[in-house]
Amino acid sequence: MPPTADDDAVAHDDAAAHGAALADAYASAPLLNCLLREVAHPLPGHGPRRVFRLPGGRLLRVRGTRRPAAPEVHTDGRWHRLGHNDLVKLVAEELGRHTGLSHPELPAEMLDSRDAVAALLAARVRATAPRDPYLRSEQALITGHPYHPAPKARGGGPPGAWLPYAPEAHARFPLVLLGVREDSVAEEGDTSALDALAPAPPGYHLLPAHPWQLDLTAPALAPAFADGRLVRLGVTGFDTWPTAAIRTVHAPTHDLFLKFSLDVRITNDIRRLWRHDLEKLRRTDTAVTRAFAASGGPAAWLADRGYRTASFAFEELAVLARDGLRGHLRPGGTPLLAAALVEGFDGNPLDGPLDPARWWEAYLAQVVPPALAAFADHGVVLEAHLQNTLIAVDADGTPVQALYRDAEGVKLLTDTGRAAGWERLVYCLVVNNLLEVAGALTERHPGLDPWPAARRALTRPGLPEATALRTAPTLPAKTNLLLRWTGADGAAARYRPLPNPLADAPDER
Repeated sequence: MPPTADDDAVAHDDAAAHGAALADAYASAPLLNCLLREVAHPLPGHGPRRVFRLPGGRLLRVRGTRRPAAPEVHTDGRWHRLGHNDLVKLVAEELGRHTGLSHPELPAEMLDSRDAVAALLAARVRATAPRDPYLRSEQALITGHPYHPAPKARGGGPPGAWLPYAPEAHARFPLVLLGVREDSVAEEGDTSALDALAPAPPGYHLLPAHPWQLDLTAPALAPAFADGRLVRLGVTGFDTWPTAAIRTVHAPTHDLFLKFSLDVRITNDIRRLWRHDLEKLRRTDTAVTRAFAASGGPAAWLADRGYRTASFAFEELAVLARDGLRGHLRPGGTPLLAAALVEGFDGNPLDGPLDPARWWEAYLAQVVPPALAAFADHGVVLEAHLQNTLIAVDADGTPVQALYRDAEGVKLLTDTGRAAGWERLVYCLVVNNLLEVAGALTERHPGLDPWPAARRALTRPGLPEATALRTAPTLPAKTNLLLRWTGADGAAARYRPLPNPLADAPDER
């Protein structure tokens, strides 16, 4: 019997319900991770569900560890399942009790993040993933930051405004080409890669622009278009691919990355290229470039060569030119975003046949030494978290090279105290990177103990901080939920102690 209209309606309703449940699950996991790490107290006991006491005294239980799911709260003598909306309400109540503060905007961001996930999931059904495994890895992150209350919030705008530029929806798009009049150009560093994108008319310099940012800033830029300080020159003759950072795009045809401002809050901050960061960029990038050049190893730094903008819209129109991959990648290596190894994607080497201990040791050997050497020998604190780390793998999926990026997040010990710099490095490299990759690997290979090998990798003569790290009872974990709830500046990282698995691991000789 052929399907009827009623059958189609039921199938549609079932698909919609499945999509809503999947969006709830994606959005709930990072929010739960924050709540459990930052304010909840685990209760003794083992089993398929872990139980926590919340600041107000209520009990919450969840299934799973890395991706907690199926949250239930204990009230009226029994356990009640929490959907995402109920979880957001519970989090707001508990944070109000814990801090004595209210923050009505953050729950709205949590709901926006969930709705963005739903829109992304629906868009991916209709989209075609890129064939290039590197681009697939950059565009894989539906969950995103595993410890953020609203990792996929897009500023509250309708999906139609941002889906065309969303990496998670496998977007690709041309850039808008502007001309900025010579007397209004502001730039520093090597910007020749921008001039190579297209010709500019006499008296103007080429300024590529992100089309979403142009939409966001249209009213403010209207006078400059009217008086000729800005002119429109069309669009690029090639597509660019948004990376996991959203505002940074990859132009494979030119072997170039371009980073733009976006006047949208994404995770903790409005994603502008701020003037104070741009003005110190050359000093920071030069220090990192020298550190990697001195290392002599396979690790590479994707340099932020220079920026160009308009003096009358310095932050709004800023664009940063970053090295591409070809000049740094070892022959035969396939670069992959480290964050995608953790979240998963089609082509993830962790899903293939591998010796987990050998793979993990290879990962550690590529990722850890460059970060420790930069700190110990050059006073450079890499922001070596999962989204700033690319790991190149050989044909067998074994790590053979690490590539780091984003000078904006780098700190120099001349500008920050050594203790603060080391804390930041440990958070980025160990907590945000190694703990997460180890968790993804041991989830697939439960018999693996990753920490003896990690202890060996984190050994560096002449670096007392590394020696202390291997016996410290705790590690610093960034408190993104409390940071956002209390209205702290996104750059003002706050940490809470996290049990250190390195301290319990035996040394292997």
